[in-house]
Amino acid sequence: MTDQTYVQLLDLACGAFLLTGVLVLWRRDLAAIVRLFAAQGAALAAIVIVLGVRQAATELVIVGLALGGLRAGLLPYLIRRALPERGGPDAEGRETRPVVNVASSLVAAAVLALVAYAVAQPLIRLAPSPAAHALPVALTVLLVGFFVLVTRRRALSQVVGFLLIDNAITATAFLTTNGVPLVVELGVSLDVLFAVLVLSVLTNRMRAAFGGTDLDELRELRD
Repeated sequence: MTDQTYVQLLDLACGAFLLTGVLVLWRRDLAAIVRLFAAQGAALAAIVIVLGVRQAATELVIVGLALGGLRAGLLPYLIRRALPERGGPDAEGRETRPVVNVASSLVAAAVLALVAYAVAQPLIRLAPSPAAHALPVALTVLLVGFFVLVTRRRALSQVVGFLLIDNAITATAFLTTNGVPLVVELGVSLDVLFAVLVLSVLTNRMRAAFGGTDLDELRELRD
């Protein structure tokens, strides 16, 4: 792989990774948000595979393929199973009352991107490689994930926010090092899989018991 091809493929994968994270703020339909998360999982896998091919590291390519299967396939499948069935209340399948509206959320994403760019500069200067220059992308998705967690009301939206943060941490690890060992990534992925399984079951139980997953409404029940 030539240097130019490597940089172009890495930039393309990182661009898709960032775009899918920001588009989560734009969409309110939960099914569309899950599809965006699946697309981001594929972009994350592409980043790792490109790095693996560049370094001629077979183990890194295998890790990338495993990441793709988990984060673009299995995790979105499990979250999709927790979505309300077709024919249910329309409001239950959408973010009807986010704390921050879509326009303000996109402006906030732009501000977070500037913050991530400024924070990443000292790290980029330590090792100014093409992978290190993509670090602001991962940090921006990390901040966007936190933003989703605090501004969305539906339980499933907050699960996706948590997973955006995990994707960003994984991308940061691969962009700033020579790769994460397969056994380490396998352990982390199993933890994430277990967490998503538990959260999916809890979401279904909440919907069955209270008729919805709006966390503000559930807080009113407690009060």
